[in-house]
Amino acid sequence: MSEADQHPQVYLITPPEFELSVFPNQLAQVLDRNQVACVRLTMATTDEDKISRAADACREVCHARDIALVLDTHIMMVERLGLDGVHLNDGARSVRKVRKDLGDDAIVGAYCKASRHDGMTAAEAGADYVSFGPVGETPLGDGTRAEADLFQWWSEMIETPVVAEGALSLDVIRQMAPITDFFAIGQEVWQTDEPADILAQMQAAMQV
Repeated sequence: MSEADQHPQVYLITPPEFELSVFPNQLAQVLDRNQVACVRLTMATTDEDKISRAADACREVCHARDIALVLDTHIMMVERLGLDGVHLNDGARSVRKVRKDLGDDAIVGAYCKASRHDGMTAAEAGADYVSFGPVGETPLGDGTRAEADLFQWWSEMIETPVVAEGALSLDVIRQMAPITDFFAIGQEVWQTDEPADILAQMQAAMQV
């Protein structure tokens, strides 16, 4: 592995709401201008039709560029929509069953907030990656943050890839870059007028 390969990679999260007439082209522009390892479709709605249509549009964009697309939460829809896996938000609780249901080839990721125990349990149960967060300061949630020492310990002790997400800034990315495998970046770029440019800046900050 070259030194360049050891830098963290981008794990791009879609906005929770978007216009199907606009977003696929915007996503394509961002993917064409930046190196992205995986995309997570995360939607605020529970409308099955809206999720399906969004997944179809995003899958076409991602798979045309050989980028995996995983779906947040909705396990039962993954295979039917031809997606590459699922991102679970309940720590380690569902990992073993979902791995059995979706098979060895599917991507199964687990968000474990700031819990080292949940992360270890998820990894042992077969998760392809474990994500911790939020890593930056945010008024959302209960104020708990996934601190750098958790990522430092994980990078030294656990082989399963680790993802840093939540309230990311350039300073946080620079701090965390040596001790994480991926940064899950979403609203940090989509809330700006130039998401491709902002993501490029964030990616540059990872090259420490």
